[in-house]
Amino acid sequence: MRLTRRKFIHSALSAGALAALPVAFSACSVSSKAGTTAPRHSTAAQFESPADFTFPKGFFWGAATSSYQIEGAWNEDGKGESIWDRFTHTPGKIKNGDTGDIACDSYHRWREDLALMRAMNVNSYRFSLSWPRMQPAGSGAVNAKGIDYYSRLVDALLEAGIRPFVTLYHWDLPQVLEDAGGWPDRDTASRFAEYVQLAARMLGDRVSDWTLFNEPDSFVDLGYLEGTHAPGRKSLVDFLRATHVVNLAQGAGFRALKAVCPKARVGTAFWMSPCEPATDSAEDKLAAEHAHAFVNTWFLDPPLRGRYPNALTFLPERIMGIRPGDMEAMRVPLDFIGINLYTRTIASAPRVLERVTSAQEWLFPVKMEGGQSGPKTDLDWEVWPKALYDMVMRITRDYSRPAIEITESGCAYNDSPDANGEIHDERRISYHREYISALARAIAEGANVRSYHAWSLMDNFEWAEGYSPRFGLSYVDFKTEERTIKESGRWYGKVAGENRI
Repeated sequence: MRLTRRKFIHSALSAGALAALPVAFSACSVSSKAGTTAPRHSTAAQFESPADFTFPKGFFWGAATSSYQIEGAWNEDGKGESIWDRFTHTPGKIKNGDTGDIACDSYHRWREDLALMRAMNVNSYRFSLSWPRMQPAGSGAVNAKGIDYYSRLVDALLEAGIRPFVTLYHWDLPQVLEDAGGWPDRDTASRFAEYVQLAARMLGDRVSDWTLFNEPDSFVDLGYLEGTHAPGRKSLVDFLRATHVVNLAQGAGFRALKAVCPKARVGTAFWMSPCEPATDSAEDKLAAEHAHAFVNTWFLDPPLRGRYPNALTFLPERIMGIRPGDMEAMRVPLDFIGINLYTRTIASAPRVLERVTSAQEWLFPVKMEGGQSGPKTDLDWEVWPKALYDMVMRITRDYSRPAIEITESGCAYNDSPDANGEIHDERRISYHREYISALARAIAEGANVRSYHAWSLMDNFEWAEGYSPRFGLSYVDFKTEERTIKESGRWYGKVAGENRI
């Protein structure tokens, strides 16, 4: 299963990278017995959802984007350089040599984006602020033109009756801060809190709902361990330190925003995937629990429980840079939990007796892979609607029915316009219908879900994959920047307008 934009953390935990962990460990044997039951990832795992369901009054139907993926104008009006500007301009990093220099040109065409939302009856728009557009050096002086851009967008959304749902960090760190150490450096947490307070002062009189981070596991994994995303580092130590600094920044950012806007609703959008055991064996069930702790709660337990989950064989506190008082500093009462969900994970324990020869096998002795039973998207991701139900219900049970926002879900299908300019993307309609139906079942069973945001409002720059995958409810001709609502966008507009599936 080729995972790019939404790579699971297990793909990063390679033996070569973890072997560099500067701690001592003993060679020991690992064993596991394969279960005798059928694999848990058979198609029989799917279920019947409500055939007709009206969502709660006030439910938000949204679409999501991010600054670097759509804005363009990478060096206009005082914007500073981001790590993605630097990364995409480095030869060989991005498929086809694509960059986000222009992207969807939303910096100039945001009114066209607003027209798409209105046509699709969207009442919540999840977009991100570009930190280097707001604060070019990552600290200190602000960029008035950048702030004005977001201020005009927020005003227009409110006038259209659309909730501005702001993400403060969607991966485009100011390059100046990366040069100073990036996310592995503790000072970055302080710089983030300063930036959050700036954004709150400028927009907090009109924005009530804020997301601190988008998928913290993704940007520290892909950016600091695998090196396939900006800034392109490949260091286990940097990765481990970055996870801790981001958790510190999450706590500091929450408090900074609340200091300016006490009544604001503040959370984080977490990449999540239900982790199913490959068989019914005790070993695989335990492996699935360890996978769940690492994949789904490594950045969730620190704010809500003031600790790291029991995911690893040991917690490398010295390597992570954990200091006295850090656990208390990370703990904050998030107002909602954002869930970005696309598919599921199948977890298993090692299958044969073998000697542990690397830190990887000792630190995280779990094998994870994507499911293979459901249909696949054009990025080869399994479509498995039950994953959304399972994840929402697990979070509902484990965290005492918190407020949940589905901050992203979507699929890459590269359907093109026909001779009449129409984009018939029935597979995308099927995906969202099935996932929304699974969400309806979770709500019917008591989950406190406030929204569903489709990824994405329109086709855009998809990180290392460039412009090849198309996730949008709207088609973008990247030669002309013309937007066209797809058949799925019209369908989604009907669902949003009726508030029912």
